[in-house]
Amino acid sequence: MRTESGQIFRLEDYKPSAYLIPGIALDFALDADETLVTARLRVQRAENAPDDAPLELDGDALTLEALRINGADVPVSSYEATPDKLTIRKLPEEREFELTIVTRVLPSSNTTLMGLYVSSGVFCTQCEAEGFRRITYFLDRPDILSVYTVRMEADRKAAPLLLSNGNPVESGALENGRHFAVWHDPFPKPSYLFALVAGDLGVVTDSFTTASGREVSLGIYVEHGKEERAAYAMDALKRSMRWDEERFGREYDLDVFNIVAVSDFNMGAMENKGLNVFNDKYVLADAETATDVDFANIEAIIAHEYFHNWTGNRITCRDWFQLCLKEGLTVFRDHEFSADERSRAVKRIGEVRALRAHQFPEDQGPLAHPVRPRRYREINNFYTATVYEKGSEVVRMLRTILGEEAFRAGMDLYFERHDGQAVTIEDFLKAFEDASGRDLTQFALWYHQAGTPNVALSSRYDAGAKTLTVEIEQSVPPTPSESRKRLMHIPLAFGLVGPDGEDLAYESAEGAVVENGVIHLRKRRHTIVFKGVNARPVFSVNRGFSAPVTLCSEGRTADRLFLARHDSDPFSRWQALTTLFTDTLIAASKAVRGGKEPAFADDLVQLALDLAADATLEEAFRALVLTLPSEADVAREIGHDIDPDAIHTARRALLETIAQAGRETFGDLYEGLHDNAPFSPDARSAGRRALRNTLLEYLVLGEGNPQAARRQFDDADNMTERAGALTILAQYFHDTEDGRAALAAFEERYRDTPLVLDKWLQIQAMIPSEGAVSLVRSLMEHPHFSLANPNRVRALIGTFSMANQTAFHSADGEGYRLVADTVLALDGQNPQVAARLATAFRSWRSLEKGRREHARALLADMAGRENLSRDLADILERTLA
Repeated sequence: MRTESGQIFRLEDYKPSAYLIPGIALDFALDADETLVTARLRVQRAENAPDDAPLELDGDALTLEALRINGADVPVSSYEATPDKLTIRKLPEEREFELTIVTRVLPSSNTTLMGLYVSSGVFCTQCEAEGFRRITYFLDRPDILSVYTVRMEADRKAAPLLLSNGNPVESGALENGRHFAVWHDPFPKPSYLFALVAGDLGVVTDSFTTASGREVSLGIYVEHGKEERAAYAMDALKRSMRWDEERFGREYDLDVFNIVAVSDFNMGAMENKGLNVFNDKYVLADAETATDVDFANIEAIIAHEYFHNWTGNRITCRDWFQLCLKEGLTVFRDHEFSADERSRAVKRIGEVRALRAHQFPEDQGPLAHPVRPRRYREINNFYTATVYEKGSEVVRMLRTILGEEAFRAGMDLYFERHDGQAVTIEDFLKAFEDASGRDLTQFALWYHQAGTPNVALSSRYDAGAKTLTVEIEQSVPPTPSESRKRLMHIPLAFGLVGPDGEDLAYESAEGAVVENGVIHLRKRRHTIVFKGVNARPVFSVNRGFSAPVTLCSEGRTADRLFLARHDSDPFSRWQALTTLFTDTLIAASKAVRGGKEPAFADDLVQLALDLAADATLEEAFRALVLTLPSEADVAREIGHDIDPDAIHTARRALLETIAQAGRETFGDLYEGLHDNAPFSPDARSAGRRALRNTLLEYLVLGEGNPQAARRQFDDADNMTERAGALTILAQYFHDTEDGRAALAAFEERYRDTPLVLDKWLQIQAMIPSEGAVSLVRSLMEHPHFSLANPNRVRALIGTFSMANQTAFHSADGEGYRLVADTVLALDGQNPQVAARLATAFRSWRSLEKGRREHARALLADMAGRENLSRDLADILERTLA
């Protein structure tokens, strides 16, 4: 484990490598305890590189066994080898030579889950971002593109399956019960995309015929006995392949495409060329073990990793500062895929909810950074919501600004111009400038500048002149290391909603560029006059969340109620209602802190009931409008001096008020949604179940007893409804016989299904009781919990710290202590997971004084410990700065 403080890497310091490695042959003698890796590198001195430039190769916890140049041993005096670096100073005069490196690695004791490790008896690799250097010494940077040939040998009984990137070339038997396989990838790739899997796994096979008529063999490898649970993943893969051909003209390029699901994985999945390695959570699903959310996530993540074949693999990043070039762009592509496969409106609301829950707090706290960071100490800490989710929003805005046709032309030019290259954000934007003729200089600030822009607006209607005047002002708050901000190009989709709910026409608009239903903000202030508006409209702005900004308007409650009922844009309807709920909960939490009973407006409660009963709306959309903003959402909007207990009390009171008012309505709707048809994970069926679960919570609160939830739990024929009922029982009746019995029955039923036990852990981690900390500590002693498995840790500790606001932020500081203890215990074995858990403290300064001091003290205590990993030390330093 690297525990040094680490140098700071800066974007402006980038320099091309003095050496290239156009080809590499790897030979693995696989053994769980000790694996010998022989790497034969074809090394070239780069053009204009100094003749005396040393060759400095990256390593991490490596043991060097042998070193040869052109077949001859390298004298010890000519090189220096440490576990973390190999420097060779005396090199051949020729421009090209062969370098052979033999290293010894220890897969079974590799708890970092980076490089080569063993998961449930299966050898696998994870090399992004800097894991390849744990396998062999190499120029482990994304701009070094090499053609890989890989030979593996292993015990045939222990590892009958030998997989790597590219296409299979050769295989056969060896002595002593061993065998070998050779794979070759003809496409040059960076080292972070290398992959190897060896073990004993079951497989689901299929094939796909590309648009040009090539047959591609498909395989999804899972633990034996779980093959049937990979069927949906295979279906999602084939749909992804077809969609990428139709929407982006991208055809798959190898003879095989394989996916392997493993149970120990730091990330969701990895897009290694032709051999995607997945956390099994995002592959395995059936009605009995997976919720509708699981099915949707599998579909999206299978698509995401496949889409990387072109946006990440065929065209990759010049350096890690360009990470959003593959991740943000590919998230945009998987969002579009899911929107086409499901409900575009519901998908968009889900994306925005996730962005606000994870990325907005990042932008507003000490960990804020631009979509393209300018500096980093530990790159693993920049796989963030800003890079992924805000990066996707930036691409979406680019499409909004250019229009669909010009955007597609820019994508086509990008693929044509940069195939096989390692490129930058500037290269990406230049393709769109050249394809569209538009200047994107100001727009590029979305990549370079941190922070969530604020947009303040007001409007007034002149009935006599038939004009609507809209005042709009933008600002970007200061963020760490950025106090002065430049003006952004913000595209705001809008509509002028008339008294009948239809959008009003207007004759002209002056004061800003307004085209195709979008206002382009490019100055600090715009005064926009819409002429020829025949009635007073309600201004509907940022439709579809066209820009990731916060809005501050003088909007009247009556106007928001009107938009929630009538806006033609589904996102804006949901946003209007969410704003009303949020404002109500902020006022209610203030009342609670002041010792008063919260009060709620009748018209808001009635609006919720009316939308719930509106059969013209999608059921999934109705579920969303009935879902109150989370406690974290409300806290984020309050912004300072936050009391999580007051927010919890206020939210519970509003839930109960709506529940009491809608008892009869909700009961009828709930019963009407019962369906005896066989389970299907399609979007409409999933929406029906989502609404039914949402109504169940209101029913239980309205009736004041758990009977309806217990009936659904006992009768459910699918995990969505069973887990939904259990969540309600645990939240509200955990200390009753019904709650305890349901939790025990669930554990007994799924004791041998780890991914379902994760749900059991999650559900209990969210219980907002005074004994929550003790409960979580006791669950850490459960036989199926393990700090060595990232899924278990995320399910229990991650959920507790991110989704249980009252318990994590308990006034005595014990919630913080629980998470801090876990972070420190994890840091010695898996620094990546430890560092990500530590980000739960990112908003500590926004809390009220007592909690703030508890959090600060524990952060300072953690930061003062010796031998912290570079990952964790970096997060703590930035959080406290």
